[in-house]
Amino acid sequence: MRRRLGEGLAEAMDTVPGVRIAFEPKPYEPRGRLLYGTTAEGLLLAQRVEGMLRHPDNRRLVGEGHAVLALNPEAGHMLMGYEDLAYAFSLACEQGRLAHMHWNSQPLGNYDQDLNVGVVSIEQTEAALYALKMHGYEEHFGIDVNPERMPVAMAVRNSIDALRAAADRVNGLDHDQIVWAVMHPDQARGWLEAYLIRQRARRPEGLGSLPLLPQ
Repeated sequence: MRRRLGEGLAEAMDTVPGVRIAFEPKPYEPRGRLLYGTTAEGLLLAQRVEGMLRHPDNRRLVGEGHAVLALNPEAGHMLMGYEDLAYAFSLACEQGRLAHMHWNSQPLGNYDQDLNVGVVSIEQTEAALYALKMHGYEEHFGIDVNPERMPVAMAVRNSIDALRAAADRVNGLDHDQIVWAVMHPDQARGWLEAYLIRQRARRPEGLGSLPLLPQ
């Protein structure tokens, strides 16, 4: 089944050559188990299909290092498959295959709920944005929500605001101190957790001082 899916996708791409495809993995729904349902499986599919392409235009693009088959990961689908958003996004960035992304919220597992951004596990959103920042991502963010109890315009506005607020928190972090703590865990036990607690606190001055780490 996996081979036939790859062959069919390669045939379609060779029929209309030179068009970049963005594949969106999803672990289940509508079937109980979908082929290539996780980020890692989507990357395997991309490599497999590019190896099957035969049209000269597509072969040239692949030979020049272009990702002809890339990914459009959705946060909710990743969390349905119990993926860590930051790690999964970094895998796609590492291989130059992050074509676009869909943002929303989702409890781990469960059915595909398409909740507004930031209403579940905001720390996953922040960690993913931090990973994207480290990879130098400067492209578009897509919103994929299904508001059931509020107007669509309000849901979209709230989701955009949630991303902007999370990005603002990420951009305000002391990157040098974070990198030092990660690279020297023996000298910074618990420091990063304490730092993030204070960054999320409305009045961090009431939590006590946090010593700066060596540079």
